Amino acid sequence: MTSAAHDSVTTDEATPTTGKAVVSDTGVIATFGEDPVAGVSAMADDARDAARILARATRTWKDRALLAVADRIERKQDVVLAANAKDLERGRVNGTSEALLDRLKLDAQRITGLAESLRELAALPDPVGGFVRGSTLPNGLRMRQVRVPMGVVGAIYEARPNVTVDIAGIALKSGNAVLLRGGSAAEESNRALVGIIRDSLADVKLPVDCVQSIDEYGREGANALMGAQGKVDVLIPRGGHGLIQSVVQNAKVPVIETGEGNVHLFVDHSASKDMAVDLVVNSKTHRTSTCNTTETLLLHSGFAHGDSVLAALDRAGVTLHVDERAEAMLPAGSHHVRATDEDWAAEYLSMDLAVKVVDSLDEALEHIDRWSTRHTEAIVTNDLAHAERFVAEIDAAAVMVNASTRFTDGGQLGLGAEIGISTQKMHARGPMGLEELTTTKWIVQGDGHVRA
Repeated sequence: MTSAAHDSVTTDEATPTTGKAVVSDTGVIATFGEDPVAGVSAMADDARDAARILARATRTWKDRALLAVADRIERKQDVVLAANAKDLERGRVNGTSEALLDRLKLDAQRITGLAESLRELAALPDPVGGFVRGSTLPNGLRMRQVRVPMGVVGAIYEARPNVTVDIAGIALKSGNAVLLRGGSAAEESNRALVGIIRDSLADVKLPVDCVQSIDEYGREGANALMGAQGKVDVLIPRGGHGLIQSVVQNAKVPVIETGEGNVHLFVDHSASKDMAVDLVVNSKTHRTSTCNTTETLLLHSGFAHGDSVLAALDRAGVTLHVDERAEAMLPAGSHHVRATDEDWAAEYLSMDLAVKVVDSLDEALEHIDRWSTRHTEAIVTNDLAHAERFVAEIDAAAVMVNASTRFTDGGQLGLGAEIGISTQKMHARGPMGLEELTTTKWIVQGDGHVRA
């Protein structure tokens, strides 16, 4: 079908087909009644209908939608910030941690970042239709394997309104409809953003039901989404340990597990002082509320500048949870406590860091293997053999050599926005960009071939 044919979809086709539609300053919102199971089921059916149209949309059409969303988010910045202010105030009243408030917060700079990430997505190649492999068989059959959209993607996440835009953008570019459960902490922000996205889809004559929020149904809606077998093709949780494990353990639909980040950074005996200080401080303090932040520092006992690294962390305001040998390296008056096994397992998401001194690369690898969440692990070294062994033996979605752990990020690695960091070992692992929201289809062409 030509691009012109795609663009001929009418405005009527771009409106919800079920429920009661309400148009407001924050978008076209569909309401399906009070029963969460029936409501989510109806929304999933509408998403399936929308996905069929989106699956045959040209790159030009999808990119126009992404650019329209980016422009409208910037134009409606005041609406988004006002909604976000309500969420932040409610969070403070409810005693939400500073780490979660930081994830929840939007400001002018972050909104600009959201818009730019959508524009970067629009500039990326369309993964749909991408050639994986193919050949002509000896019998003359022509076969090829190509990338196709998943179909209907569900996402459950918490306190991250930027994720609403990231997931919607990646889903649109990769040809998928998406059902979003963004959580009560970001309820106002997500309502405003979803409305903006749906209005933008209507502007370019794509079905608004390519992007829907089930937030009106609360936790019961999330349970209904997890149980929507046959209606949701894949479900992606993004958040803390409790949320992720709840989805993994209770979902009846396929799940791509995104992980907590108990991230380790090992400073080898051969590391240079300046590089070690810079990478450790950046990996810990650049933005503490993210899953790619270092949570445990392992110092080789042969590294001569461990005291300098710890002093730099102390000056940066990090509270150090140290073993006995690391404690001996600390400057006088430092902020520290003695570490326990709970610290080796902790994803702090705060200005806290566990520190352990090890006597060898082997000991570092053993510690990481025991406590890692398989997200990101890093080594600082000038020993090529140690670097190669670390890369080969570490079991994680991402391994950094002489680079900050903060680079485990779809945008930083050139994928555009990301839908999450997968710590599983199925088709998607690490930062999930466009290709990770596609599956494949085998296309076989013959000339009346029958099997003997």
